[in-house]
Amino acid sequence: MENAGTAGTVDAVVVGAGINGLVAAAELAAAGWSVALLERNADIGGFIATEERTLPGYLHDTYSSWHPLFVSGPAHAVLGERLREHGLTYRNTEEWVTASVADDGRTTLAHRDPERTADGFADPADRAAYLAVLRRYERNMESLGGLLGGEPRSPAALRHIARLSRDGGRAGLERWLRSLASGGRGYARSEFRGGEVDHLYAPWLLHTGLSPDQASGGFMLPLLAVTLHGFGLPVAAGGSGRFLDAFRSLLDSLGVRVETGTEVERIVVERGRAVGVAAGGRTVRARRAVLASVTPTALYGELLPEDAAVGGLREEAARFRPGRGAMQIHVALSAPPEWRDGRLAAIPLIHLSDGSGSTGIACAEAEAGLLPRRPTVAVGQQYVLDPSRVPAGAGALWLQLQEVPFTPLGDAAGELDITAGWTPELARGYADRVLDRVAAHAPGLREKILAVDVLTPVDLAAHNPNAIGGDPYGGSAELDQSFLWRPLPGSGRHTTPLPGLWHIGASTHPGPGLGGASGHMAATALTSG
Repeated sequence: MENAGTAGTVDAVVVGAGINGLVAAAELAAAGWSVALLERNADIGGFIATEERTLPGYLHDTYSSWHPLFVSGPAHAVLGERLREHGLTYRNTEEWVTASVADDGRTTLAHRDPERTADGFADPADRAAYLAVLRRYERNMESLGGLLGGEPRSPAALRHIARLSRDGGRAGLERWLRSLASGGRGYARSEFRGGEVDHLYAPWLLHTGLSPDQASGGFMLPLLAVTLHGFGLPVAAGGSGRFLDAFRSLLDSLGVRVETGTEVERIVVERGRAVGVAAGGRTVRARRAVLASVTPTALYGELLPEDAAVGGLREEAARFRPGRGAMQIHVALSAPPEWRDGRLAAIPLIHLSDGSGSTGIACAEAEAGLLPRRPTVAVGQQYVLDPSRVPAGAGALWLQLQEVPFTPLGDAAGELDITAGWTPELARGYADRVLDRVAAHAPGLREKILAVDVLTPVDLAAHNPNAIGGDPYGGSAELDQSFLWRPLPGSGRHTTPLPGLWHIGASTHPGPGLGGASGHMAATALTSG
């Protein structure tokens, strides 16, 4: 008999309603499982939201925005048609997709068509090399997708590695390994004579949680290029909030019990097995599985009882490192920016960066606790794809900064007072620095600004407990904390040493990004056994 504090029994309890929790809950329910999805915040989504953060009529994607990883991934293959039936539609481009702009005005652009992109490279050898590396990745995409979308410590992973070795033999396999060992800067230097590839894609490494000089960047850089050429930069029509609307409707149709405003305090363990969770003085029991979309620090240091048999994972989890902090700045404009390079007006996402040079320096400054003097700025113009997000004739900017210290120790430019931490005054001051960088390439921008909203690393951490230190990527993505070793060296899988307990989320393989891959992997394993 269940005690008075029990809030029912389901097949699976999912902790956390970010994208991986949403995907896991939907796929389990579609397979006939009864599911309870518990979320501490007042709404589902994690770092997915759309709000009028500046002025009425301006719809800003508060945190994340772009969905190429989702539409190209296995979770979308399973759930995409259902989500469309529940109202999700995407806006995308078949033309120019992204660009990088240097301080001196030099611009490098990427088109959906790889050949049109390569045509912009000055050296003919670089054009051929770029197209050749894209073909190599595309030729091996089934194996690469299997490695990134499956358990790295499994017989299936060995089969995918064996297939990779068939493309070039031992030398070809070693080339893949070298790309994992190299940073993006080193990779671009070794493969290309000119600087266009580095300029264009080094800033994109920030979206994977890496800096230009961190290992595995040499592998990720071409993968990013292949993804952008193949899938563009889709955004949910009407804002990312519509993505959540579709999931709410889908989960409701599948009978998933969604409880928001419900913080899980601990995982209930009986006779050496996870059997449910305790939340708000009651217990939600799970017959078959508990899936926790949390950091290793939270799972092994807070949620599991001290006597749970998890080997040395508590000690490993205590050493799990966050990555750099991040910021979001939302700007309402009376009219679209007038870029010095008119081609930028039609491009959804622009990076202000000199490539590995300026981005590498800004990363180093942030990791030293300094506010970067010349931050890399990701400038999103979602209204180019989806005009419904702004009033007629207006514009808006989605500015993302991924080189920001959670606790500032100084200002690399020596201009801002950091003694009290992330005060509103410091947030505004740093936002002004960022806007000055944008305005240098878009004269008259300041006169068009109607309102500005700033979210600091402290705000990100307050919204999402998985963003330790304001890191939105669920922990550092450096090589020793990725692939085989994510989430932990002693637990590079989504299963845990505790029967019935599964670990999902950005802190687990394949890492951060709006793909839902870890939720899909866990749900697939649970329903196919």
